[in-house]
Amino acid sequence: MKSKKLLTALIASSLLISGCSTMKEEKKENPVRNETNNGKVNSSSREVEYTFKDGKVIMRDIDLRITKYKIIPVGAEGNEYGDSPVIAFWYDTTNKSDKDTISPSVAWLAAFPNDAVQDIDKNKLNRLQVAMHPDKKLLKNQNAIIKKGGTVSGAVAYKLVDLSAPVKLTAYKGVDGIELGSQEFTVK
Repeated sequence: MKSKKLLTALIASSLLISGCSTMKEEKKENPVRNETNNGKVNSSSREVEYTFKDGKVIMRDIDLRITKYKIIPVGAEGNEYGDSPVIAFWYDTTNKSDKDTISPSVAWLAAFPNDAVQDIDKNKLNRLQVAMHPDKKLLKNQNAIIKKGGTVSGAVAYKLVDLSAPVKLTAYKGVDGIELGSQEFTVK
């Protein structure tokens, strides 16, 4: 059942990404290192900027802003059933389009299709596994369709493999699109 939900979210994400042409960044409350690439595209005689900076992703169809993040130990609220500590991100998604396929989970997958990374091995890329949802209050909103102009909060968590290495999120313009930038989140 969990696999079906993930597959549904991935398919919906692909549909969203095929229509997205702009990403926006937003600020996050915790200290962050940024590496940002900006791309400007002329679309229908107007310039659109694609960026990821300070926790904010800007796309033509959505704005996604990371509002906070925290490390949740095993057994603590938000990681009651986990077998390893997690890093959890809370975020707000705004639908700027008329599309009826945009939800918080679809927006997150559109912005960050390659998962979070902890660079702890010089020989291989270490992508973090998605963990159980960290916020019971927001769980019902994860697949809620966001109306045009509406903003809905969401959350996501990843299993940590190291308690000292930072976690890096990299935003893209679509699943196979250009890299918009990266941001590191401290774990300590």
